[in-house]
Amino acid sequence: AYSPLGRGVLSGRIKSVTDLDPTDYRRMAPRFQAENLPKNLELVGKIQALAAKKGCEASQLALAWVLAQDGSMVALMGTKRRRYLEENAASIEMKLSADELEQIEKLLPRGVAAGPRYPEMAMRFVES
Repeated sequence: AYSPLGRGVLSGRIKSVTDLDPTDYRRMAPRFQAENLPKNLELVGKIQALAAKKGCEASQLALAWVLAQDGSMVALMGTKRRRYLEENAASIEMKLSADELEQIEKLLPRGVAAGPRYPEMAMRFVES
């Protein structure tokens, strides 16, 4: 799974585009644009609420969900800080019940994110 934390937005640490460096690629990404980011942050709030109930971070819940999808799936994520590497790695030990997986699917069905993954020009190079 490529970019399972939605380019960092599912970590809950990005609250607005101003949280990003002026040269950050995400400033050009459609899901971070002014018309889409607020909608996507609402979705992050739903993940944060579920994570709080489970006693974990939103990023851990998101990664545990990815890992629960298929026994052969690997989540490819990047980080600059050891703290987040350790936090993300802890998601391997998390087990989500069938009820939790169903709840996540209902609250955040596939394709619910606002805006395309990449700018229009880049989407031509992505296979569906």
